[in-house]
Amino acid sequence: MDSLQNHLLIAMPSLHDTFFERSVIYICEHDEKGAMGLMINRPIGVDVNELLKQMSLDEANQVSESIGSQVLVGGPVGQEKGFVLHTPQSQWSNSLQISDEIMLTTSRDVLTSLGGHQAPEHFIVALGYAGWGRNQLDQELAENSWLAIPVTHELLFDTQHDERWQAATKSLGFDVWQLSSQTGHA
Repeated sequence: MDSLQNHLLIAMPSLHDTFFERSVIYICEHDEKGAMGLMINRPIGVDVNELLKQMSLDEANQVSESIGSQVLVGGPVGQEKGFVLHTPQSQWSNSLQISDEIMLTTSRDVLTSLGGHQAPEHFIVALGYAGWGRNQLDQELAENSWLAIPVTHELLFDTQHDERWQAATKSLGFDVWQLSSQTGHA
């Protein structure tokens, strides 16, 4: 099994009428125990400033202007739990360095920095996550439910969330709608 950590999963058109329809998921962990990732293209309808107000963190970081970022649905599991995917900084508790360019933090301290001078340069705030048990993701890949591509900074942080699925599929170099959802053996 090759690890897909630090890759993007692109939902195939065959996943229509499911929670993951047209989703793009950043894979944070993928090993023999299973996989965990964050959906990066579905806003919940709340901006980060509103989330900080709801958590009484807006005064702690003294945000004077809009951060301009939407909170995203990270996945169907644990939607009461928050995750911040961000460019590297070492000062946060409960952080996991995924790559040289990306960290995942689950502690409130990173949230208190957003909008301030200690904030990560780029970040995504998500509630919930997508999880797969042992070999489950590998099976779904074999069933052509997902395509995996290496993550790029541009797709993760510079592309608007509502354009990420289309941009990710376009990066494949072919029309994803032309692919068959059927697997076969030659």
